[in-house]
Amino acid sequence: MAALTGCGKSPVVSETGQEGGDPANETATAEEAAPAEEISEEVTINFWHHYSAQSAENETLENVLIPAFEAENPGIKVNAVSHEWADLHEKILISAKSDTLPDVARLDSAWVPEFKEAGILVPLDEEMDDYQSVADGLLESAMSTAIIDGHAYGLALNTNTKILFYNVEAFKEAGLEAPKTMEDFINAIKALSGNNENGQQVWGYDEPALAGWNLCPFIWSYGGEITNEEQTQASGYLNSPETVAAIQMLADLYKEGSITGWNSGDIPMTDGFGTGRYMMLLEGPWKVEELAGAYPDLQYATVEMPAGEGGSHSVLGGEDISMFNSANKEAAWKFMQFMTGTYAQEEMAKCAQIPVNKEALESDTVKNADFAPFLEAIKNAKSRPTVACWSEIDNELSVAVTGVMNGEKTAQEAMDELAVKVDALLAE
Repeated sequence: MAALTGCGKSPVVSETGQEGGDPANETATAEEAAPAEEISEEVTINFWHHYSAQSAENETLENVLIPAFEAENPGIKVNAVSHEWADLHEKILISAKSDTLPDVARLDSAWVPEFKEAGILVPLDEEMDDYQSVADGLLESAMSTAIIDGHAYGLALNTNTKILFYNVEAFKEAGLEAPKTMEDFINAIKALSGNNENGQQVWGYDEPALAGWNLCPFIWSYGGEITNEEQTQASGYLNSPETVAAIQMLADLYKEGSITGWNSGDIPMTDGFGTGRYMMLLEGPWKVEELAGAYPDLQYATVEMPAGEGGSHSVLGGEDISMFNSANKEAAWKFMQFMTGTYAQEEMAKCAQIPVNKEALESDTVKNADFAPFLEAIKNAKSRPTVACWSEIDNELSVAVTGVMNGEKTAQEAMDELAVKVDALLAE
C-alpha cells in the first residue's frame, strides 16, 4: 500500500466529469422497486459517511434510502456508519494502514486527491464497464472534483457553495443596499458593527474558521491564488499582493472589532445571526434549513459573494462517493449508482443537499427547495487545490492566518513564510 504522505500534483481536469444512471424511479418506494439481478451470496457493504447522526440526512439514509436499496437489490445489505467530518478523514487514514477500510465512503471532495495518491481508491472509469453512462447523468462541475490525472476516483454525490446571508432589517435601518462589491461589503461590516440597543456587541460579519474553505472566496475575489495553475508552486501566488491584501483586510476588520467567529467561546453562527449579533454570514444551503427551524421569523436575504478585483468567486464544495480497493466491487458499485440516481438525490434534496443528478435537478422537489441562488453562484465557484497534500496545506494556512489575526505577524510576513512551506509540500 502506498504511503499516506507526500503531495504530488493532481491537476483539475477541465469541466469534464460526468455521471448519472437512475436505478430507482423517482416515484418508486422500497416496496415498488423492481428487484435487480440478485448477487449469488448475501453480502454486506460498509458505507462510512459524515452525515451527522441526528440529522435529517442520516434519518433519510437509514429509514428511506437503505431500505429502498436493499429491497431493489436482494442479497446486498448496507451497514452505514456515521462519523464526525474530521474524524472520518482520520479514521480512513488509520484504517488504510491496517487494511480495515469500508467498501464505500462519502468523502469531502477535497480529500479525494489525497486518498488517490495513497493508492486506496478504485479508478471507476477503468474498472466499471458502465461508468461513462452513469457519469453522463451528473453535473460536470461536480464530477470534476473526482477526476484526478484523467481518471475518476469517485462519483459526485452532492454539490454546494456559499453565498452571503444578510439581516434585512439591519440593512434597512442603516440605509444600506445588499453588498455587491467588496467595497460595499467592507463598508457594511463597519457600519453595522458596534453595540445594539441592549448594550450588546454586534459584529458586521461572522466567519467560523480560518481554513481554506473560509478564506479562499476572499483570496480569489481579491484576485489572489493559493498556487499556480499547474498546482506546483505557491511562491508568487500565496504571498502575492492580492492574496496578502485579502488576508490583511480580514485582519484589519478583526482588529477593529467588526468581525469574529473563529475563537473559542464566540457565539455559534446560527444563533449569532438569528439573534441579531452577527449581521452577515457566508454560508451554504444547509443554513436555510437551520434558520427556518431555529429562527423562523428572522428576515434575511442572500446575495452572491461580493466582487473584488478578481470578480465574484465562492468556493466549490460538496461530497463524492468513492470505492476502496478492498471493496466488494459489484455490490459497492450498485450502491454508488443508487445514491447518485434520481430517487435518492431527490430524497436528499429534501434535506437541503443540492443534487448532482441532472434529472433530479429538473424535478419539482428540487425546484421547490429553492436552490437557485446557490446553483447560480456555483457557476463562478472555484475548487480548492486538488493536491494530495491539501489537508496539510489547509492546516498550515489556518495556523498562519490565525497568527496574523492575533497580531503576531503582518499578512505579508505570514504569507511569505507560508509560501515557502507550501512549496516544499508541493515538491514532495
